[in-house]
Amino acid sequence: MSKRGGYNGGMPGNMSNLMKQAQRMQKQMEEQQKEFETKEFSASAGGGAVEVTLTGKREITSVKLSPEVVDPDDIEMLQDLIMAAANEALRKVEEESAANMNKLAGGLGNMGIGGLL
Repeated sequence: MSKRGGYNGGMPGNMSNLMKQAQRMQKQMEEQQKEFETKEFSASAGGGAVEVTLTGKREITSVKLSPEVVDPDDIEMLQDLIMAAANEALRKVEEESAANMNKLAGGLGNMGIGGLL
């Protein structure tokens, strides 16, 4: 049988290459996501009196308090310091997550579809 237009029922060469690139990118994204989720981010407040550490999954793994910051007469200050440190650590997670997504999105341009994003 003759082939019409070079199409034999399979994917044309360029489409096949695009699919392979997309699969490689998906695998890279999954690997980076796993790595990112286990990475730890720390931030402190009150000149280091309070430190909060969390993972890329946004789970707090550690809260460290200097003894001098624990004042039973000023619980509100301690609460504010913990909140400030936790929010800063979350900001760091979001910042790195966005940077990773931008890096991956830049790879889409290599597939010839960068203008679609």
